[in-house]
Amino acid sequence: MTKNWFLNYINKKKADPAPLAVFRIGFGLMMAISIIRFWSYGWIELLYLNPKFHFKYFGFEWVKVYGNITYLIFLLCLISAIFVALGYRYKLSIVTFFLTFTYIELMDKTTYLNHYYFISSLSFLMCFLPAGKYFSLDNYFSKKNYKSIPKWSIDSLKLFICLIYFFAGIAKLNSDWLFEAQPISIWFKSKYDLPVIGENLMQFPWFHYLVSWCGMLYDIFIPFLLLYSRTRILAFIFVIIFHVLTKIFFPPIGMFPFIMIVSALIFFSPKFHNKIISKLRRLLFVKSSNLKELNLKSSNYALLIVALFLTLQTLLPLRHLLYPGELFWNEEGYRFSWRVMLMEKRGYSTFKIEDSVTKKFFYVDNQDFLTPFQEKQMSFQPDFILEYAHFLGDHFKNQGHKNLKVYVDSFVALNGRPSQRFVDPTADLYQIEESFKHKNWIIPFKHEIKGF
Repeated sequence: MTKNWFLNYINKKKADPAPLAVFRIGFGLMMAISIIRFWSYGWIELLYLNPKFHFKYFGFEWVKVYGNITYLIFLLCLISAIFVALGYRYKLSIVTFFLTFTYIELMDKTTYLNHYYFISSLSFLMCFLPAGKYFSLDNYFSKKNYKSIPKWSIDSLKLFICLIYFFAGIAKLNSDWLFEAQPISIWFKSKYDLPVIGENLMQFPWFHYLVSWCGMLYDIFIPFLLLYSRTRILAFIFVIIFHVLTKIFFPPIGMFPFIMIVSALIFFSPKFHNKIISKLRRLLFVKSSNLKELNLKSSNYALLIVALFLTLQTLLPLRHLLYPGELFWNEEGYRFSWRVMLMEKRGYSTFKIEDSVTKKFFYVDNQDFLTPFQEKQMSFQPDFILEYAHFLGDHFKNQGHKNLKVYVDSFVALNGRPSQRFVDPTADLYQIEESFKHKNWIIPFKHEIKGF
């Protein structure tokens, strides 16, 4: 019975293409605006061209920053985003966007944000969805119009968004977030300058707890409320309120709140999306043409890749269970798991270069090699510390130093707690290679944070 239902769903279940077309348009426009915003603020130069050294993701050390060619990569990313919105050579455009955007994010790990990872993941998923088959320039030039698409192509987007919210919600089921209102309490106390609410609300502990609990409940339950037709409008109102407040409380979060608001539209009925397209037709003076109506068949290879992608997105947030110790402290399995704004870490790390034979040593001034932003991120993230130690070792080895050992004196404070030593000061980091193994040179966390 289950097998028959699944085969019937894959091969016969069809859907109106309008929701996917509206999603494509919204995604493309949001991405184009985001890239223009990033460029106009001078962040290309600040984050990619100015640094002397770039932190790399494990396995992606080959991704380089090629000077002013970086602007060309951003330009290609921008053009492809616009073409995605227009539905012009959609397949080529979305693949180009995915490759250029992801390459940009891989150039320096320092810039990692959950919503950048969301965009890369979403654009990869869209490479295998027929989002250019309706209300697009491709339709206009091919003289073909698709009246239906496989239902799984829309459901896969819904499932992906639900996974993000759900994992973000259960990650908040921890003692710091719920019973200490951390790190919300730290952040909100610094927001006294916000108009009206800065002094009247954001300084009070009860408000910190209210926001923490509401954030947890929102993330866990909003997918179910969006999926259920009777609560969908109310849920969308919650989506707007939540993300607008997020933008007010945390302005540096950029376009992410608006991207999530637009993404939530995919849960609405085809009738709703057809109204949007009708309004766009009138706005753009585009008449509904009598093009050849076609049914789009499922692609087995596309379905297989999408299924593998969604399975991976379900497993990746769970990989931290394979590591011992406190996740927020060790950060092993923390990235790519939709753990959004759960911790506030501060640290400082002083590196010592020693000749193992003569025992002579000297300390490194991090400002000679890192930007302030890079130094801040490096100071409390283990893989950053290890990579930087290797960079320093190679740098001074090339200068003629011999018998090198690299040590670090590192202290980190987590979620308002007093700082404690972070890395074993006797560990020669230059001899330790990066891997997926547990980093046993991290000193265990002295406290306990209960939760998932």
